[in-house]
Amino acid sequence: MSWSIKVPSSTSNLGAGFDSIGLALNLYLELDVTVSKEWEFIAKSECLEGIPAGKNNLVYEIVEKVASQYGKVNDIPSCRVEMTSNIPLARGLGSSATAIIAGMELANVLLDLQLSQDEKLQIATEIEGHPDNVAPPSLLGGCVVGHYDGKVSYTQIPVTGVTFVAVIPSFELKTKDARAVLPKSFSFKESVQASSVANLSVAAISKGEWNLLGEMMQKDYFHQPYRKSLIPHYDELYDYLNEDAYGVFLSGAGPTIIALVADHLVDETVKQWKQAYPAYQWLPLEVENNGSSVQKTMEELS
Repeated sequence: MSWSIKVPSSTSNLGAGFDSIGLALNLYLELDVTVSKEWEFIAKSECLEGIPAGKNNLVYEIVEKVASQYGKVNDIPSCRVEMTSNIPLARGLGSSATAIIAGMELANVLLDLQLSQDEKLQIATEIEGHPDNVAPPSLLGGCVVGHYDGKVSYTQIPVTGVTFVAVIPSFELKTKDARAVLPKSFSFKESVQASSVANLSVAAISKGEWNLLGEMMQKDYFHQPYRKSLIPHYDELYDYLNEDAYGVFLSGAGPTIIALVADHLVDETVKQWKQAYPAYQWLPLEVENNGSSVQKTMEELS
């Protein structure tokens, strides 16, 4: 038996939308899976070089976790998994979230769990702890605003007319390190200010008011003021991009920075940016409106 699994990447937080707003983007993790005699993970792209080849691979760990939840650990068949990805690792573009979703989708087909979309979302969010990375690539695509307090609640917002230009540095930033610099608490006054910025950000996304969203991104209280210290030349690059972008935000935990640019201005704008900062990787990305997909291969269908 063989399957093909495809999961889009994501960006999260969107300035003040900390742990609650995420977007699916058109970078992908793809798995070609064949039932085999033993578990084997094979990296087929540069982004995945050095990943664990056996059961210590994150995808298998998620398969086992989901199987355990349904009392089916002993029913997991061994598989050969060829993995392809164009998502940079540890850069704030949801690479770990895509592996979580891929593992959950693989468990679903291997064990014939027949999980509903809501069940998948609940499982994935429990594993990761917050819905902004998981929801867009896993099930829904597009922009998702989510809340998690033991149960996932969410809504989708269509996004058009804007390109998300990822500015990717050469170094990695682990999420645990980025989390460590955040404050433990806010005062009541600070909380009101932070939540009002986040609320207006959601309204701006809903209406496609990108200049307003960019303004709110600059007023983020939750994470960017603290995490920027972990990223060399952050302020310099941030100010430079903001001259031509609707807004700029730190993608996920970083270190990738994303600039919102009008579709019709992307080519010329990115060309200028590349010339000014050639050491960075520049990726103009579109919102992916479809979530993860699973297909049986042609051999299985024949």
